[in-house]
Amino acid sequence: MIQPTPSTAPVPDADECVALTRTLRRRGTVVLSVFALVWAFAGASGLASRGAALTVEILAAPVTAAAVYLAYRKGAAPSPRTVDLPGNWARSVGIVNVVELAAVFAVIAASNASGHPAFIPPCIALVVGLHFVPLARLYDQWQYKGTAALLCTVGALGLALIAAGLSDEGVRAVVGLASAVTLWASAYHVAVKG
Repeated sequence: MIQPTPSTAPVPDADECVALTRTLRRRGTVVLSVFALVWAFAGASGLASRGAALTVEILAAPVTAAAVYLAYRKGAAPSPRTVDLPGNWARSVGIVNVVELAAVFAVIAASNASGHPAFIPPCIALVVGLHFVPLARLYDQWQYKGTAALLCTVGALGLALIAAGLSDEGVRAVVGLASAVTLWASAYHVAVKG
């Protein structure tokens, strides 16, 4: 299929813009919430107390479900503004996500090969944080810059904790739980504020 050039591309009507904005924000909420859930379980696996870990795991599911509910609830007010997406935004998002995935696998491989698996959680938090920088522009969601800054801070904190001698499990707990809270906060913001 031939894509129209930007100068001849049809201008979407207001209803199409509102629908696309709502769809992207709903998808964003789901993706952010699901990855927050994954980080919560990773963080829980580093907790010394099995009871505390179980509590985190039990609470993580309804926190995730509530964010998704807020995004899909009937009667939700429309977003206060529609997104303004750059040309070829979907292709660019795909490239950003492929680079992120490759970097995550590289972090895991390098950390395991060097015998330093404690570096995996903080370095993944850094990679995920950095990938939000271009996504802020590509999705026209400028709050993702805050998500990026917080996740990079969490990653740097994890590296500092390694340098300070905290156990691998302790680093995983801190980085995992802080990353989960960051992603949930972003998901709730997208779901409620747009």
